[in-house]
Order: sequence, then C-alpha cells, then structure tokens
Amino acid sequence: MLETLALMGQGFVHALSPLNLLVMAAGTAIGIVIGCLPGLSAAMGVALLLPLTFSMEASTGLIMLGAIYCGAIFGGSISAILIHTPGTPASAATAIEGYQLTLQGKAGKALGTACIASFFGGLLSCISLYFFAPLLAQLAMKFGSPEYFWLSIFGLTIIAGVSSKSMLKGLISGALGLLLSTIGMDPIEGVKRFMFGQSSLYDGINVTCALIGLFSMSQALTLAEARIRARARATKFKDKMLLSREEMKMLAPTIGRSWIIGNLIGILPGAGASIACFLGYNTSRQFSRHKELFGHGSIEGVAGSEAANNAVTGGSLIPMLTLGIPGESVTAVLMGGLIIQGLTPGPDLFTGETAAMTYTFFAGFVLIQFFMLGIGLLGCRGFAQISRLSDAILIPAVTVLCVVGSYAIHKNFMDVIIMMIFGVLGWLCRKFDLNTAAIVLALILGPIGEKGLRRSLALSGGDPAILFSTPLCWLLVALCVFGVLSPVLMARMERKAGGVDPDDA
Repeated sequence: MLETLALMGQGFVHALSPLNLLVMAAGTAIGIVIGCLPGLSAAMGVALLLPLTFSMEASTGLIMLGAIYCGAIFGGSISAILIHTPGTPASAATAIEGYQLTLQGKAGKALGTACIASFFGGLLSCISLYFFAPLLAQLAMKFGSPEYFWLSIFGLTIIAGVSSKSMLKGLISGALGLLLSTIGMDPIEGVKRFMFGQSSLYDGINVTCALIGLFSMSQALTLAEARIRARARATKFKDKMLLSREEMKMLAPTIGRSWIIGNLIGILPGAGASIACFLGYNTSRQFSRHKELFGHGSIEGVAGSEAANNAVTGGSLIPMLTLGIPGESVTAVLMGGLIIQGLTPGPDLFTGETAAMTYTFFAGFVLIQFFMLGIGLLGCRGFAQISRLSDAILIPAVTVLCVVGSYAIHKNFMDVIIMMIFGVLGWLCRKFDLNTAAIVLALILGPIGEKGLRRSLALSGGDPAILFSTPLCWLLVALCVFGVLSPVLMARMERKAGGVDPDDA
C-alpha cells in the first residue's frame, strides 16, 4: 500500500514537469479541434498523431495521446450544440438538448454545461483507474500460456461481437485480423509465412501503419467519396458559460449517475462512449424533476450525456493496460502506442521501473481533465469557428499527415504502401459494415493467442486438457461465452438508451 502511494506521488511529480504540461495543453487543444470537426473521430486523431510520440519518453507520449483522446470526446459536443452535427458519435445525444438551447440563445450555457460535465466525468473516472487497474494487474500476474490463449480469445469474441451490429460481420472482421497477424516469421519454428519476398515483413505487419491506414487514411477516402458541401455556420453566442451555484447543485446527481454508467461501460470491453452517452442521457431524463424540458432544451440532458461519454475514457483504459484488451477503438490505438514504445500491456506495467511510467501516465490523465476544463471554457468561441473547416482542406491535410507519419516510422517507403493498403481496407470495411477495431485487435492479439496455444500444447505433449487445467482458464472460458452472447445484451441496452423497449422493437 505504501509503495503504491509512493508511486502515485512520484507520478504527479513527473507529470508536472514543464514538458509534460506543455504536451497536455497541446494534446488537449488538438483533440478538441479534431472532435469538433464533423466527420473526424477520436480514434482517427490519436492514430494520425501517433508517430509524433516516437521520440518522446513512454509516459510523455502516452500523456499526449490521452490528452487527444479526452479532448476529442469533449470537442464533439461543440459542433453538436452549435450546428446540430455531432463531431464524434459520442456526442450524438448531446445534440438533442444542446441545439435546442442554442436556438433559445443559450448556446454559452449549453457549452459550459458540456465542458463542466465532461470535466467531472473524466476526473471521477480516474478514481476507478487508480483503484481497479492495480487489482486486475495482480490477477493477471497469475496467467500462464493457457490463460493467455483464452484471454486473446476473449478479447476477440467480445470486440468482434459487441462492436458490430451483425455477429457474422463481427466474426469476419476478427478472422480477417487473425489472418493478417500470421504474416511474418513463425514465432515458434521461424518459418517464413506470407512475406511475399519482403524482408520488411519479417516481424509481421507494422501495427502503427495499420492503425494509421484503418482509422485515418480510410476516413480521408470516405470524405473524398462524398460530395463536398459547405458546413453550417456556427451560431455566435454572448451569454455566460459558467453555471450558477444552484445549477451546479441541480446537476450534481446527474453527473454522479452518468459517471457510474460511463465507468461501467468503459470497463466493459467493446461497448464504447457512443452507447454511454445515450444511457447517460436517458437516465438523466428518467430521474429529472423537470422532464418537460427534455426535447426542448435541458442542461440536465447535456450534462448526463457528456459526463457519461467522458467517464468512459478512464474506464476503457483499465482492461487495455492490465489485460491487453482495448475497451474501444481509441484504446486499441493507444495499445499500439504502448507496443511502439516496447511495452506490453499487462501486469508488467505495474511492476519494476515500468510502474513509474504507468503512474506518471495516470497522474497526467488526472491533470488532462483540468486542461480540458480550462481550454474548453476559454476557447469554445474559437473552436466553434473551426467546425466550419471544409473537407476540401481536411482531405489533403489528413492524407499528407498519413503519408509522412507512416514513412517516419522506419523511413521505409514500404510502410507507406502498407498504410495505403490498410486505408483501402478500412474504407471497404466501412462500405460493408465490418469492424476495423476488431481487425486491429486480432492483429495485436493473434500472435499472443498463437504463442499461448502452441506453447501450452508443447508443454503437455499435445494434450489439449492443459487449456482447462486451472480455475483461471475456466473463468476466461466463461468470459468468452459472455463475449459471444454480449451483442444481445448491448442491443437491449442501446434500445433502452434510445427510449425504445426492446420487446416492442
């Protein structure tokens, strides 16, 4: 306990260094800009700027990516409130009440509510990050080869199942990622597999190039495919953004409920902020004393949505850091950032010298929430104008950053080709409603599962009973079954969040 408290204290000391504070401010501002641009996403922003962290220390790089993540989730509310167009899917529910408040001349009030609720939702989510992550990491220290095999299967089943409306399409996405993960040298026997004479594929597909292609280049292709139209002009507002003491007191229960909802949704791998925002909004409506305001401009609705989607951020980091299972597509990209730094998600992040890096990141994540509050309240008027930036500018800008970022990894043009291939693959996935996050997760977890299975069978002389030899194996098998069945549960939650009874749907 004392050692953990010491690590927490050291984490804050390191996080408060001038470089880390500068990175927090820059990352948060960049994230808000990305979030308030309709058509872009938090995952795209994190993937696009991932190469910038190569030369940074691991903790500093993760802090920057975390700042972009949090900033983008909040930034989506700006365009949702001012032009009724959610910048990210996580702000879809915010647009319902936020735009009605804008029409009433209360845009400043709506933005202030969104910013303050986002701050408290993100800040409170750090509590679970500090409390649950070390406990789960201790459990993961007991994992052997059989447990790592079942863990990889669990990650694949729950992401592929939950993140796609179709079970079949989700499983196809996971299978495609597993197929791509076999490219490179066999991890046990050293045999070449699907390398096509390219020595650069010796270690398999570069995960960073795949991430940039799937999440960023594919978005540029999607934007280029559609007709470029002028965006709606953001409404100018003059009313105050700060809330009164009475309004804060009224919103406190709503923010508290949405924090719990967002945290639970975040910890559950595969659910994501888009579900949390509707659950938070619907719950705030159910418990409100002023239900008549909902649909006509309610700050409780804005607070419920924004506190929930920002509470997801801290919760989603827990399974990613401790078990290597991203909670959503953004944390899949963050996991790629860890791997680039030579770090493997799991219990090792909480022991030895690596623990100092992990707790520095945790402390930075706390401080990021304060930067988001300050930058959000002071810069909303300026960010509102950025939301009108034309796709004619965004498309070439994103494309150039994708090419430069992928080339900078190893200064190898083959990486650019891989990025472009995955960009087209990501574009096709959007066309056929496949799940890019499942592909990335399978690409990362595939080698882990393969090593776990083959080493287990080698230890047992080929006897598959070793895969069921410990209580942890059976627990993970049960979680795999839950992962397969979870789409039904998520579908019911999503319908209820939208106010639809699943039995009547």
